Amino acid sequence: MEVILHVYDVTNGASDKTNNTIVQINKIFKDGIGLGGIFHSAVQVYGDDEWSFGYCEQGTGVFSCPSGKNPMYTYRESIKLGTTAFSIFKVNQILRELSREWPGHSYDLLSKNCNHFCDEFCERLGVPKLPGWVNRFAHAGDTAAEIAGNTAYRLRQAKTEIVAASKVAYRFLAGVASNNSIVTPGSPVNSPRGSPRFQATWFKNLISSGSKPSTSSELGNRDEEVMRERKQQEAETPRTQSSRYAI
Repeated sequence: MEVILHVYDVTNGASDKTNNTIVQINKIFKDGIGLGGIFHSAVQVYGDDEWSFGYCEQGTGVFSCPSGKNPMYTYRESIKLGTTAFSIFKVNQILRELSREWPGHSYDLLSKNCNHFCDEFCERLGVPKLPGWVNRFAHAGDTAAEIAGNTAYRLRQAKTEIVAASKVAYRFLAGVASNNSIVTPGSPVNSPRGSPRFQATWFKNLISSGSKPSTSSELGNRDEEVMRERKQQEAETPRTQSSRYAI
């Protein structure tokens, strides 16, 4: 049995000016450029009715009407898609299945509209799907929405990871500073934060090593600088203690 696709211009707006604008857009983008437009579609097979899908609050969104005579839109053209080998009983079974799977409240202009329904119906009938231009605008809008959603998700994920990494780095820095503290009974200043000069040197080395690879000479210079800091601290400690016991 032959399967026919009926295509309409979507002119169900309350304003004649809006409807005329849509017709002109479809003429330019479909007839002039060949890209597509804003269309409604329906599939005819076995009988004089066409089948399509639309929004409703309750029940199935699958409906039928006389072929090429949907009063909601402006008829445009018909396209023969091929023939199905299924009997009328099998086609009715497919329509019952689709009626359960396509409730009216699930309608979405970009991802689940009448053209998506006709694609699914044609696939189950074993005939080619709709020409690309029929639903190209919806596909483009759906893709753009998906890209925007993915981008927003990745930005949120990156922000979460940066915050987590910052917390870990802060705890690490605090732990290193605490471990580098030198506490002696005779020290005149027992700061829990350790030697300010040593911390500054260590932090400077940390930033430098994170920005570029260190050479062997740079590593040697850093080791010598750290050793000088430690020797200076050790040299200062005995003098403080001796002066304390001399009192």
